[in-house]
Amino acid sequence: MPKIESPQSLERYREILKSEREKYRATVSVCGGTGCQAHGCEAVYRALEGELSARGMKESIELKLTGCHGFCEIGPLVVIRPQGIFYRQVKPEDVPLIVEKSVLGVEVVDELLYQLPDNGKRMVREEDIPFYGKQTRLLLKDNGSIDPRSIEDYIVQGGYAALAKALFEMDPDGIIDAVDRAGLRGRGGAGFPTARKWRACRAATARDGIKYVLCNADEGDPGAYMDRSLLEGNPHAVLEGMAIGAFAIGACEGYVYVRHEYPLAVINLHRAIEQARGLGLLGKNILGSGFDFDVNVSLGGGAFVCGESTALMASIEGRIGEPRVKHVHTAERGLYNRPTNLNNVETWANVPLIINMGSEQYAMVGTEKSKGTKIFSLVGKIRNTGLVEVPMGITLREIIYDIGGGIPDGGKFKAVQTGGPSGGCIPESLLDTPVDFDSLYEVGSMMGSGGMIVMDETTCMVDIARYFVDFLCGESCGKCVPCREGLKQMLYILEDIAGGRGTMEQLDLLKELAEVVRDTSLCGLGQTAANPVLSTIRYFEDEYVEHIVEGKCRAGVCKPLLTFLIDPEKCTGCLRCRKQCPVGAISGRKKEPHLIDQERCEKCGICLEVCEYGAVVRK
Repeated sequence: MPKIESPQSLERYREILKSEREKYRATVSVCGGTGCQAHGCEAVYRALEGELSARGMKESIELKLTGCHGFCEIGPLVVIRPQGIFYRQVKPEDVPLIVEKSVLGVEVVDELLYQLPDNGKRMVREEDIPFYGKQTRLLLKDNGSIDPRSIEDYIVQGGYAALAKALFEMDPDGIIDAVDRAGLRGRGGAGFPTARKWRACRAATARDGIKYVLCNADEGDPGAYMDRSLLEGNPHAVLEGMAIGAFAIGACEGYVYVRHEYPLAVINLHRAIEQARGLGLLGKNILGSGFDFDVNVSLGGGAFVCGESTALMASIEGRIGEPRVKHVHTAERGLYNRPTNLNNVETWANVPLIINMGSEQYAMVGTEKSKGTKIFSLVGKIRNTGLVEVPMGITLREIIYDIGGGIPDGGKFKAVQTGGPSGGCIPESLLDTPVDFDSLYEVGSMMGSGGMIVMDETTCMVDIARYFVDFLCGESCGKCVPCREGLKQMLYILEDIAGGRGTMEQLDLLKELAEVVRDTSLCGLGQTAANPVLSTIRYFEDEYVEHIVEGKCRAGVCKPLLTFLIDPEKCTGCLRCRKQCPVGAISGRKKEPHLIDQERCEKCGICLEVCEYGAVVRK
């Protein structure tokens, strides 16, 4: 691996790498994201490797295990270029036919093509599939073509050109001005203007000249995996963004704080750092500019509160991950009491884009106050589960129906929760809300880091609020009383309501408690913990009242409010429900109608599951 000592040598190396790849007449990319890993992509990759080797084609066909392609619902995914053929749910036994028809020949394997669910039409190319059609893939565009284990792949795609431009064609203030004109706001959730944070850190005085830039990869929201997929699929984009930011701020050292539950991201990140050091793109005198910068990796223990900036820094220092009062900003005294700038994975990955595209072109994407794109993990009761990148300002309806394909199995949409445990639940009447920082805040939710959970009519909104408050109770560091005690009391009330013991007075108290926790907590965890409760009460208060007044859960989720009965006219006396009941609550002779003892019934629903005649009903 050569040492790159100038922008000119970087460009020469890029041209050499491009010329070396001219020998390949086709490239076969296998999605290696975590979702496809779970579906067996490694076995598909090995099968392709063996098949190409057996046919003597390893020197003429390029095979790659890439990052996440996004459409996790239908993995493992294989894309053949330059034809652009897109195959889904590929198995190792499909490989010989794929190679024979689509790599050696020009035909397609029809049964592996994506089919439109409405009319069965087969789609050959990735860009023709509706899931990808409405996306604007700026950050994820290279995930399907770069092997994250290869810095050469990143360089061929233009990697580190933005760093060279920043170091030799721009000054630190010019870089910050470019980020400012681009309108980049932090993608970690709060949407704070990135340039304003950078300026504050640049202006801060370091007692020993040392400043830090940090990358927050502590993605703790249930159902969220945006940062994980970026680090797994394109770690060099994050490192390049950090290096540019460090030059602008005057920092010499960086840390990526990443969850230890992300083993593939950690492995790829460590490898990327070593490769960048080896080429001279990290370390001393980068590209001969005189600028020194290196990156360390710090593994988090999985505490949700460590996504908060001061708690994250405490954790890196080896202390308990607790937030502190921010009367002194981290831009002045952060990590090790030195000026520190923290941005999340997605924010850093946007920086090379801005430098390469130019601020004006970048700012053309998005809305007036929310520029660029946002990556969301689209999960829940949705037909097309996956990772989507959309322009700011797109509506929730477009994401859920045009990209996500709507609710599966003819279900009816009920709500979508954005922003993870700190976000709110948005009802069907607000589906035309634009997805940007300010619009989501106005309807009682937030952008968050990018989790988007879709719910249908089988979801109980009281139970959703209870689930997230329970999650946050366990994740609260306990340092401040409003969060520590307030969340517990909110959980007790929600459990009473879900258990049929709630009162209208408790509902009023729940609202008051949520507002107090929001207004008086120390850090963002407590300040946003009320959002799931307040938003569900705001839009679905009738469900709370039903639980309290009627003792009814319309979604059939809250077990204490359920009643299971056996219709004597449909019951055949087959004994299946009686044998399966774990508490012996069902009685009756063979071939005679059975009865359920309501005093003994534990509402487990096994009788409903095993009955083949529709005799068991839930009320």
